[in-house]
Amino acid sequence: MNPADPAPHVEAAHAASRPAPSDTQASSLPSPVTASPAWTYDAVAAIYHQPFMDLLSQAQNVTRAHFDANTIQLSTLVSIKTGGCPEDCGYCPQAARYHTGVSADALMPIEEVVAAARAAKARGATRFCMGAAWRSPKPRHLEAVAQRVAAVKALGLETCATLGMLADGQAEQLKAAGLDYYNHNLDTSPAFYGKVITTRVYDDRLQTLQRVRDAGINVCCGGIVGMGESAQDRIGLLCQLANLQPYPQSVPINDLVKVAGTPLADTPDLDPLEFVRTVATARTIMPQARVRLSAGRQAMSASTQALCFLAGANSIFYGETLLTTANPAWDADRHLFDQLGLTAETRSDFHYASA
Repeated sequence: MNPADPAPHVEAAHAASRPAPSDTQASSLPSPVTASPAWTYDAVAAIYHQPFMDLLSQAQNVTRAHFDANTIQLSTLVSIKTGGCPEDCGYCPQAARYHTGVSADALMPIEEVVAAARAAKARGATRFCMGAAWRSPKPRHLEAVAQRVAAVKALGLETCATLGMLADGQAEQLKAAGLDYYNHNLDTSPAFYGKVITTRVYDDRLQTLQRVRDAGINVCCGGIVGMGESAQDRIGLLCQLANLQPYPQSVPINDLVKVAGTPLADTPDLDPLEFVRTVATARTIMPQARVRLSAGRQAMSASTQALCFLAGANSIFYGETLLTTANPAWDADRHLFDQLGLTAETRSDFHYASA
Protein backbone atom coordinates (compact mmCIF):
# COMPACT_ATOMS: atom_id res chain seq x y z
CA MET A 1 0.00 0.00 0.00
CA ASN A 2 1.27 3.48 -0.84
CA PRO A 3 1.71 5.31 2.51
CA ALA A 4 0.14 8.40 0.93
CA ASP A 5 -3.07 6.54 0.20
CA PRO A 6 -5.77 6.29 2.89
CA ALA A 7 -5.75 2.89 4.57
CA PRO A 8 -8.75 0.74 3.68
CA HIS A 9 -9.64 0.68 7.38
CA VAL A 10 -10.47 4.40 7.21
CA GLU A 11 -13.37 3.82 4.85
CA ALA A 12 -14.51 0.89 6.97
CA ALA A 13 -14.46 3.08 10.04
CA HIS A 14 -16.47 5.75 8.20
CA ALA A 15 -19.02 3.19 7.11
CA ALA A 16 -19.42 2.03 10.69
CA SER A 17 -20.22 5.55 11.96
CA ARG A 18 -23.67 6.75 12.82
CA PRO A 19 -25.21 9.88 14.38
CA ALA A 20 -25.21 10.37 18.13
CA PRO A 21 -28.32 10.23 20.31
CA SER A 22 -29.95 13.44 21.41
CA ASP A 23 -28.37 15.63 24.12
CA THR A 24 -30.61 14.19 26.79
CA GLN A 25 -29.68 10.67 25.78
CA ALA A 26 -25.98 11.53 25.62
CA SER A 27 -25.94 12.31 29.34
CA SER A 28 -27.18 8.85 30.28
CA LEU A 29 -26.01 6.50 27.52
CA PRO A 30 -22.59 5.70 26.08
CA SER A 31 -21.70 7.86 23.08
CA PRO A 32 -22.32 6.36 19.63
CA VAL A 33 -18.90 4.89 19.01
CA THR A 34 -19.30 1.67 17.08
CA ALA A 35 -17.04 -1.36 17.20
CA SER A 36 -14.09 -0.63 14.96
CA PRO A 37 -12.42 -3.09 12.60
CA ALA A 38 -9.10 -4.54 13.70
CA TRP A 39 -6.25 -2.14 13.01
CA THR A 40 -2.89 -3.69 12.23
CA TYR A 41 0.35 -2.01 13.17
CA ASP A 42 1.28 -1.69 9.49
CA ALA A 43 -2.01 0.01 8.61
CA VAL A 44 -1.65 2.58 11.39
CA ALA A 45 2.03 3.11 10.57
CA ALA A 46 1.13 3.82 6.93
CA ILE A 47 -1.20 6.59 8.10
CA TYR A 48 1.24 7.99 10.66
CA HIS A 49 4.22 8.10 8.29
CA GLN A 50 2.51 9.44 5.16
CA PRO A 51 3.53 12.92 3.94
CA PHE A 52 2.58 15.48 6.57
CA MET A 53 0.23 17.50 4.38
CA ASP A 54 -1.57 14.36 3.21
CA LEU A 55 -1.97 13.24 6.82
CA LEU A 56 -3.43 16.57 7.92
CA SER A 57 -5.76 16.69 4.92
CA GLN A 58 -6.99 13.18 5.61
CA ALA A 59 -7.50 13.89 9.32
CA GLN A 60 -9.35 17.13 8.60
CA ASN A 61 -11.67 15.35 6.18
CA VAL A 62 -12.44 12.72 8.82
CA THR A 63 -13.12 15.47 11.36
CA ARG A 64 -15.56 17.24 9.06
CA ALA A 65 -17.38 13.98 8.35
CA HIS A 66 -18.33 13.67 12.01
CA PHE A 67 -18.02 17.06 13.75
CA ASP A 68 -18.22 20.79 13.30
CA ALA A 69 -14.52 21.42 12.64
CA ASN A 70 -14.62 24.89 14.24
CA THR A 71 -16.20 23.85 17.54
CA ILE A 72 -14.09 22.71 20.49
CA GLN A 73 -15.37 20.92 23.58
CA LEU A 74 -14.05 22.33 26.88
CA SER A 75 -13.33 20.09 29.86
CA THR A 76 -11.98 21.18 33.23
CA LEU A 77 -9.89 18.77 35.31
CA VAL A 78 -9.48 19.35 39.04
CA SER A 79 -7.50 17.29 41.54
CA ILE A 80 -9.89 16.42 44.36
CA LYS A 81 -7.29 14.28 46.16
CA THR A 82 -3.68 15.23 45.56
CA GLY A 83 -0.40 13.41 46.20
CA GLY A 84 0.66 10.37 48.18
CA CYS A 85 0.10 7.85 45.36
CA PRO A 86 1.96 4.54 45.91
CA GLU A 87 2.51 3.94 42.17
CA ASP A 88 5.85 4.56 40.42
CA CYS A 89 4.65 6.17 37.15
CA GLY A 90 7.81 7.88 35.96
CA TYR A 91 6.02 11.00 34.74
CA CYS A 92 3.88 11.69 37.80
CA PRO A 93 4.69 14.33 40.45
CA GLN A 94 2.01 12.85 42.73
CA ALA A 95 3.92 9.61 43.35
CA ALA A 96 4.89 9.50 47.03
CA ARG A 97 8.33 8.04 46.25
CA TYR A 98 9.45 11.09 44.24
CA HIS A 99 10.55 14.40 45.76
CA THR A 100 8.55 16.87 43.70
CA GLY A 101 7.19 19.23 46.32
CA VAL A 102 3.65 17.85 45.96
CA SER A 103 2.17 17.09 49.36
CA ALA A 104 -0.43 14.46 50.16
CA ASP A 105 -3.76 16.15 50.79
CA ALA A 106 -7.11 14.93 52.03
CA LEU A 107 -10.13 14.65 49.75
CA MET A 108 -11.41 18.07 48.71
CA PRO A 109 -14.60 19.01 50.60
CA ILE A 110 -17.71 18.67 48.51
CA GLU A 111 -18.48 22.39 48.80
CA GLU A 112 -15.13 23.24 47.20
CA VAL A 113 -15.67 20.71 44.42
CA VAL A 114 -19.07 22.20 43.61
CA ALA A 115 -17.65 25.73 43.68
CA ALA A 116 -14.89 24.72 41.25
CA ALA A 117 -17.41 23.03 38.98
CA ARG A 118 -19.70 26.04 39.05
CA ALA A 119 -16.76 28.33 38.13
CA ALA A 120 -15.75 26.01 35.28
CA LYS A 121 -19.29 26.02 33.90
CA ALA A 122 -19.46 29.82 34.10
CA ARG A 123 -16.31 30.00 31.96
CA GLY A 124 -17.74 27.68 29.32
CA ALA A 125 -16.70 24.15 30.30
CA THR A 126 -19.27 21.46 29.57
CA ARG A 127 -17.47 18.59 31.32
CA PHE A 128 -15.98 18.55 34.82
CA CYS A 129 -13.37 15.92 35.55
CA MET A 130 -12.33 14.91 39.07
CA GLY A 131 -8.94 13.29 39.63
CA ALA A 132 -7.75 11.48 42.76
CA ALA A 133 -4.23 10.15 43.32
CA TRP A 134 -5.10 6.61 44.37
CA ARG A 135 -3.87 3.28 43.10
CA SER A 136 -7.47 2.17 43.47
CA PRO A 137 -10.26 3.70 45.56
CA LYS A 138 -11.39 2.05 48.79
CA PRO A 139 -15.14 1.68 49.39
CA ARG A 140 -15.23 4.77 51.62
CA HIS A 141 -13.40 6.74 48.95
CA LEU A 142 -15.83 5.70 46.28
CA GLU A 143 -18.86 6.64 48.36
CA ALA A 144 -17.41 10.12 48.89
CA VAL A 145 -16.60 10.54 45.19
CA ALA A 146 -20.09 9.36 44.24
CA GLN A 147 -21.52 12.19 46.34
CA ARG A 148 -19.34 14.69 44.50
CA VAL A 149 -20.31 13.24 41.12
CA ALA A 150 -23.99 13.64 41.94
CA ALA A 151 -23.47 17.21 43.12
CA VAL A 152 -21.59 18.21 39.97
CA LYS A 153 -24.12 16.43 37.76
CA ALA A 154 -26.86 18.51 39.37
CA LEU A 155 -25.21 21.64 37.93
CA GLY A 156 -25.91 20.41 34.39
CA LEU A 157 -22.34 19.43 33.59
CA GLU A 158 -21.05 16.18 32.14
CA THR A 159 -19.09 14.35 34.81
CA CYS A 160 -15.80 12.48 34.57
CA ALA A 161 -13.55 10.85 37.16
CA THR A 162 -10.09 9.33 37.20
CA LEU A 163 -9.48 7.41 40.41
CA GLY A 164 -7.14 4.58 39.46
CA MET A 165 -8.04 0.93 39.04
CA LEU A 166 -11.63 -0.09 39.74
CA ALA A 167 -12.74 -3.31 41.40
CA ASP A 168 -15.89 -5.27 40.56
CA GLY A 169 -19.02 -3.22 41.29
CA GLN A 170 -17.28 0.12 41.64
CA ALA A 171 -18.01 1.31 38.11
CA GLU A 172 -21.68 0.48 38.66
CA GLN A 173 -21.64 2.59 41.83
CA LEU A 174 -20.22 5.54 39.93
CA LYS A 175 -22.74 5.04 37.13
CA ALA A 176 -25.59 5.13 39.65
CA ALA A 177 -24.24 8.45 40.96
CA GLY A 178 -24.44 9.93 37.46
CA LEU A 179 -20.91 9.53 36.14
CA ASP A 180 -20.75 10.07 32.38
CA TYR A 181 -17.06 9.32 31.69
CA TYR A 182 -14.27 7.44 33.40
CA ASN A 183 -10.67 8.20 32.49
CA HIS A 184 -8.04 5.48 32.64
CA ASN A 185 -5.16 5.95 30.23
CA LEU A 186 -3.05 3.22 28.67
CA ASP A 187 -0.16 5.75 28.77
CA THR A 188 2.00 4.15 26.06
CA SER A 189 2.54 1.02 23.99
CA PRO A 190 2.76 -2.39 25.69
CA ALA A 191 6.41 -2.62 24.58
CA PHE A 192 7.46 0.66 26.22
CA TYR A 193 5.15 0.47 29.24
CA GLY A 194 7.60 -1.31 31.57
CA LYS A 195 10.15 1.48 31.10
CA VAL A 196 7.69 3.95 32.64
CA ILE A 197 5.65 1.98 35.19
CA THR A 198 6.31 -1.21 37.17
CA THR A 199 3.70 -1.12 39.95
CA ARG A 200 0.81 -2.18 37.72
CA VAL A 201 0.72 -4.12 34.49
CA TYR A 202 -0.92 -3.24 31.19
CA ASP A 203 -3.64 -5.80 31.70
CA ASP A 204 -4.68 -4.08 34.95
CA ARG A 205 -5.56 -1.04 32.89
CA LEU A 206 -7.45 -3.07 30.31
CA GLN A 207 -9.48 -4.78 33.04
CA THR A 208 -10.55 -1.45 34.51
CA LEU A 209 -11.59 -0.22 31.06
CA GLN A 210 -13.70 -3.35 30.61
CA ARG A 211 -15.43 -2.76 33.95
CA VAL A 212 -16.19 0.82 32.89
CA ARG A 213 -17.67 -0.31 29.57
CA ASP A 214 -19.68 -3.07 31.23
CA ALA A 215 -21.22 -0.48 33.58
CA GLY A 216 -22.37 1.64 30.62
CA ILE A 217 -19.99 4.53 31.33
CA ASN A 218 -18.24 6.32 28.49
CA VAL A 219 -14.52 5.56 28.28
CA CYS A 220 -11.92 8.32 28.31
CA CYS A 221 -8.58 6.73 27.45
CA GLY A 222 -5.44 7.97 25.77
CA GLY A 223 -1.77 8.28 26.51
CA ILE A 224 1.33 10.37 27.00
CA VAL A 225 3.93 11.04 24.33
CA GLY A 226 7.36 12.59 24.72
CA MET A 227 8.47 10.10 27.39
CA GLY A 228 11.43 8.94 25.33
CA GLU A 229 9.42 6.44 23.32
CA SER A 230 9.95 5.81 19.63
CA ALA A 231 7.52 6.51 16.80
CA GLN A 232 6.88 2.76 16.79
CA ASP A 233 5.68 3.05 20.39
CA ARG A 234 3.38 5.94 19.57
CA ILE A 235 1.91 3.89 16.74
CA GLY A 236 1.64 0.89 19.09
CA LEU A 237 -0.32 2.99 21.60
CA LEU A 238 -2.69 4.20 18.89
CA CYS A 239 -3.21 0.60 17.73
CA GLN A 240 -4.15 -0.43 21.26
CA LEU A 241 -6.64 2.42 21.60
CA ALA A 242 -8.25 1.90 18.19
CA ASN A 243 -8.63 -1.84 18.79
CA LEU A 244 -10.51 -1.43 22.06
CA GLN A 245 -14.08 -2.58 21.49
CA PRO A 246 -15.41 -0.01 21.04
CA TYR A 247 -12.64 2.56 20.84
CA PRO A 248 -12.81 5.28 23.53
CA GLN A 249 -15.38 8.03 23.29
CA SER A 250 -12.68 10.48 24.48
CA VAL A 251 -8.99 10.17 23.62
CA PRO A 252 -6.72 12.54 25.58
CA ILE A 253 -3.28 13.01 24.01
CA ASN A 254 -0.76 14.33 26.55
CA ASP A 255 2.66 15.80 25.85
CA LEU A 256 4.94 14.99 28.77
CA VAL A 257 5.15 17.76 31.37
CA LYS A 258 8.60 17.33 32.84
CA VAL A 259 8.58 17.81 36.62
CA ALA A 260 11.77 18.02 38.66
CA GLY A 261 12.15 15.02 40.92
CA THR A 262 10.46 12.54 38.58
CA PRO A 263 12.49 9.98 36.62
CA LEU A 264 11.45 11.55 33.30
CA ALA A 265 12.37 15.12 34.25
CA ASP A 266 15.33 15.26 31.85
CA THR A 267 13.72 13.55 28.87
CA PRO A 268 14.46 15.36 25.58
CA ASP A 269 11.55 17.30 24.11
CA LEU A 270 9.42 15.61 21.48
CA ASP A 271 9.41 17.29 18.06
CA PRO A 272 6.08 19.19 17.92
CA LEU A 273 5.35 17.79 14.45
CA GLU A 274 5.55 14.27 15.89
CA PHE A 275 2.91 15.32 18.41
CA VAL A 276 0.72 16.64 15.58
CA ARG A 277 1.20 13.35 13.68
CA THR A 278 -0.01 11.48 16.76
CA VAL A 279 -3.13 13.64 16.99
CA ALA A 280 -3.89 13.32 13.27
CA THR A 281 -3.49 9.56 13.30
CA ALA A 282 -5.72 9.25 16.37
CA ARG A 283 -8.41 11.26 14.59
CA THR A 284 -8.16 9.18 11.42
CA ILE A 285 -8.41 5.77 13.06
CA MET A 286 -10.93 6.77 15.77
CA PRO A 287 -13.17 9.04 13.69
CA GLN A 288 -16.00 9.60 16.17
CA ALA A 289 -13.89 10.08 19.30
CA ARG A 290 -13.27 13.38 21.01
CA VAL A 291 -9.51 13.81 20.59
CA ARG A 292 -8.38 16.04 23.44
CA LEU A 293 -5.29 18.21 23.74
CA SER A 294 -4.43 17.49 27.34
CA ALA A 295 -1.28 18.01 29.42
CA GLY A 296 1.57 19.92 27.85
CA ARG A 297 -0.33 22.76 26.18
CA GLN A 298 1.32 25.34 28.45
CA ALA A 299 4.61 24.77 26.62
CA MET A 300 3.03 24.59 23.13
CA SER A 301 3.09 27.51 20.76
CA ALA A 302 -0.16 28.83 19.35
CA SER A 303 0.99 27.52 15.96
CA THR A 304 1.44 23.98 17.27
CA GLN A 305 -1.99 24.04 18.88
CA ALA A 306 -3.51 25.36 15.65
CA LEU A 307 -1.95 22.47 13.74
CA CYS A 308 -3.41 20.07 16.31
CA PHE A 309 -6.89 21.50 15.78
CA LEU A 310 -6.38 21.19 12.01
CA ALA A 311 -5.26 17.59 12.63
CA GLY A 312 -8.55 16.78 14.34
CA ALA A 313 -8.19 17.68 18.00
CA ASN A 314 -11.60 18.95 19.05
CA SER A 315 -11.40 19.13 22.82
CA ILE A 316 -9.07 20.72 25.36
CA PHE A 317 -8.58 20.76 29.10
CA TYR A 318 -9.59 24.26 30.03
CA GLY A 319 -8.41 25.99 33.20
CA GLU A 320 -5.20 27.34 34.69
CA THR A 321 -4.18 24.16 36.51
CA LEU A 322 -4.23 20.57 35.28
CA LEU A 323 -4.14 18.45 38.45
CA THR A 324 -0.78 19.74 39.77
CA THR A 325 0.79 21.28 36.65
CA ALA A 326 0.24 24.55 34.81
CA ASN A 327 -2.22 24.90 31.94
CA PRO A 328 -2.93 27.94 29.74
CA ALA A 329 -4.97 30.66 31.42
CA TRP A 330 -8.66 30.94 30.60
CA ASP A 331 -8.09 34.25 28.78
CA ALA A 332 -5.20 32.84 26.75
CA ASP A 333 -7.37 30.06 25.41
CA ARG A 334 -10.18 32.47 24.59
CA HIS A 335 -7.69 34.67 22.70
CA LEU A 336 -6.42 31.66 20.75
CA PHE A 337 -9.98 30.67 19.88
CA ASP A 338 -10.64 34.20 18.63
CA GLN A 339 -7.50 34.13 16.49
CA LEU A 340 -8.49 30.81 14.90
CA GLY A 341 -12.23 31.48 14.60
CA LEU A 342 -13.05 28.60 16.96
CA THR A 343 -16.07 28.45 19.22
CA ALA A 344 -16.66 26.54 22.43
CA GLU A 345 -19.19 23.75 22.32
CA THR A 346 -22.29 24.05 24.45
CA ARG A 347 -24.37 21.16 25.73
CA SER A 348 -27.00 21.93 23.09
CA ASP A 349 -24.30 21.55 20.41
CA PHE A 350 -23.64 17.94 21.39
CA HIS A 351 -24.07 15.96 18.19
CA TYR A 352 -22.15 14.28 15.43
CA ALA A 353 -22.47 15.29 11.81
CA SER A 354 -23.88 12.58 9.61
CA ALA A 355 -21.22 10.57 7.79
